[in-house]
Amino acid sequence: MIVEITESAASRIKEMLADEEDQNQFLRVAVKGGGCTGLSYGMGFDSDKSDSDQEEIIEGIRVVVDEESAKVLKGTVVDFKQNMMGGGFTITNPNAIASCGCGSSFRTASNAGTPEEC
Repeated sequence: MIVEITESAASRIKEMLADEEDQNQFLRVAVKGGGCTGLSYGMGFDSDKSDSDQEEIIEGIRVVVDEESAKVLKGTVVDFKQNMMGGGFTITNPNAIASCGCGSSFRTASNAGTPEEC
């Protein structure tokens, strides 16, 4: 398994997917260059899949990760936390050796990404 999705996150993702026009979409989890630490997480619904994408069913959700992102996401946990200020997804990546204060930008020992100004 490349990523783990907690029960709380899965519940929220299923609610969000139910609001989408195309119910056949899957959840794409990805990494791209950018952010103040070099790499940024991306997560959203998609319907275009490449032959090199890796697909798993996690908590009843089709999850797709591209080949490059899979290298730095292995073991990552996606959670959803609710508090008095609202709620949001959190990502815990055991491969990250540094991250920014907001937690959405990181770098790994093998991939420094392309840092940008904050």
